[in-house]
Amino acid sequence: MTDAAAVLTALGARGWTVAVAESLTGGLVVSALVSVPGASAHVRGGVVAYATDVKGSLLGVDAGLLAARGAVDPEVARQMAEGVRTLLGADVGIATTGVAGPDAQDGQPVGTVHIAVVTPEATAVSSPLLRGDREEIRQATLARALADCLGQL
Repeated sequence: MTDAAAVLTALGARGWTVAVAESLTGGLVVSALVSVPGASAHVRGGVVAYATDVKGSLLGVDAGLLAARGAVDPEVARQMAEGVRTLLGADVGIATTGVAGPDAQDGQPVGTVHIAVVTPEATAVSSPLLRGDREEIRQATLARALADCLGQL
């Protein structure tokens, strides 16, 4: 069973739905989830909030936080996950933000990633420092996001 299928099975066992807010992964997480047959029973949708201002205007990330710390921050990831959960009416919110490269962003080096998972029972944020080229970092973030979500279910 793939990680995406395992996430959907775990969601089904709890009767929960999921929504995803993505920045550096650009839709990879929600795409992995919806590639699983029957995903529509648990996936509410996804938002690609690639631009910093969209994180604030659409997902409700605090503008002061974005101004002070930039988009690559663990609290930004948490607020993105909360925001998409509220916006799309889901039980679980998953969010990814970070720097896939080729250049640093907001003073953060390439490979800096923050992933948040918010459920009705818990909030978890991980901040791995990933290595590789742009695509390797994006794929590793996808894998980590699914694993982190599964760990909260």
